[in-house]
Amino acid sequence: MYSTIAFLLLTNALTAQVTSAIDSTSIEIGEQITYKIQVETDTTNLVVFPEGQTFSPLEMIESYAIDTLKKNDKYNLVKKYGLTQFDSGAYTIPRQKIIVGNKTFFTDSLKVEVNNVVVDTTKQGLYDIKPIIEVKKKGGNWWKYVLLTLLIVALVGGILWWFIWRKKPLSEEEQIALLPPYDRAKLALKKLDESHYLEHEELKSYYSELTLIIRKYLDEKVYDHSLESTTDELISKLRLLKDGNQIDLSKETIKNIESILKRADLVKFAKSAPDIELAELDRNTIDTEIDHVKEVLPEPSEEEKLLDEKYREELERKKKRKKIIVTVAISLFLLMATIGGFSIKYGFGYVKDTIIGHDSKELLEGDWVTSDYGIPPVSISTPRVLKRFELPIPEEAKGKVKMTSFMYGTLLDVFSILVNTATYPSSGENDNKIDLEQVSENSIKGMESQGAENITVLREKFNTPNGAEGLKTYGTLNIVDPISNVTKGGNYVLLLFTSENVLQQIIVTYPDDDTYADQVVERIVNSVELKKEED
Repeated sequence: MYSTIAFLLLTNALTAQVTSAIDSTSIEIGEQITYKIQVETDTTNLVVFPEGQTFSPLEMIESYAIDTLKKNDKYNLVKKYGLTQFDSGAYTIPRQKIIVGNKTFFTDSLKVEVNNVVVDTTKQGLYDIKPIIEVKKKGGNWWKYVLLTLLIVALVGGILWWFIWRKKPLSEEEQIALLPPYDRAKLALKKLDESHYLEHEELKSYYSELTLIIRKYLDEKVYDHSLESTTDELISKLRLLKDGNQIDLSKETIKNIESILKRADLVKFAKSAPDIELAELDRNTIDTEIDHVKEVLPEPSEEEKLLDEKYREELERKKKRKKIIVTVAISLFLLMATIGGFSIKYGFGYVKDTIIGHDSKELLEGDWVTSDYGIPPVSISTPRVLKRFELPIPEEAKGKVKMTSFMYGTLLDVFSILVNTATYPSSGENDNKIDLEQVSENSIKGMESQGAENITVLREKFNTPNGAEGLKTYGTLNIVDPISNVTKGGNYVLLLFTSENVLQQIIVTYPDDDTYADQVVERIVNSVELKKEED
């Protein structure tokens, strides 16, 4: 690929001079050298310099901006590149292609010696290679999700406790409502004294409050229709209760209550205006008669006390049940709202798999491992570390073929990965004659021998990111579990590479109709790179 440096483009192209040079012909491993291309040409010409990794086997690590110097009617263009190499040896920088106008020029090839870094063993000791040690798997980011979940639960719990379960401080009205009827009536009389009705001669309001106090007390303790009864109805009922020996009210008490209630009716409905002193006297009379009524009330029986206790307990249970129902309803609403919000953003399937769990999703989102397997190395990224297995070698190949295999899972697990490297004896005449299509056929037969059925086969050329060419075989298959005899549908990808007397094979099997598994396999396949043995 090339980058274009545009100047004024004309059709004519004059002669140009192209030279190249490097600032050093001998470097140490990893040291940078500067490769310079200098072009002297007419100002009307278009100049195209090389870009990308065209300096192989050296690696281009930086491309500098073009330095332009104008001299009369010519341009002197200088393009510099930073190159390096991480392996020792003698290397040749290939000729580079430069286009000037409608002509093509090539630079000279240049040799570079890359030397090992000399270590002074008198100052730096040399030690044996450390043995392989077991590496603990990273914990991942699970703690962040746990912390976020705990914060959400704490927030919701705090809201529910504050608004539903917290014992709220009682208001003044609620505190008065919890008092016994007698204490409530006495407190109401005290509040009436603190009012300014009599000072402002608001007798109607005063008598309304006064009669309401006695009626409420009688409604709760004597006759439960006292509030809605007329004065005559209430007095008749009190006399009837007295005559029936249900309450031992004196005639004087009934008469006093009747007198005050009728006077209040006159004030409220006939606009009567008694003296202030009489109103105060009526207030004191009501206070006294409330005491008299309390004195003659019969003591509640044990049965009544028990019923009253059960009533309070039932009332408390209903309150608690109501709190539980409200708590559950709010929790369900918040849960459904959260799930709905995430479903809108990420899709219901993704949210369901996140909550319930999904094997392929856990593989996709877990900590991946990039490692080299076999000799020559196959670099591959996988969701799990591949473990070394000794696969059986046919009798006729024992002692001739060297094989290393690394696996995760098996064909019966539906999801599995196999990286296999086989080195054949070099006989000169048979080198580079491994038939990948024949190997592919044999691999398909091998999967069939392990229980795979109805295998579809598609083949195409495959190139790794670092330019290695191979054969890709892929398709669908059915796998029969030998224990349960259950047939599972799946897919497979087989990658084959050969170089000289080496055969490298990668097999991935995974379940069908699984978007997470598709992404896992795509990531695995795209990560495959082949390395040279010396790498």
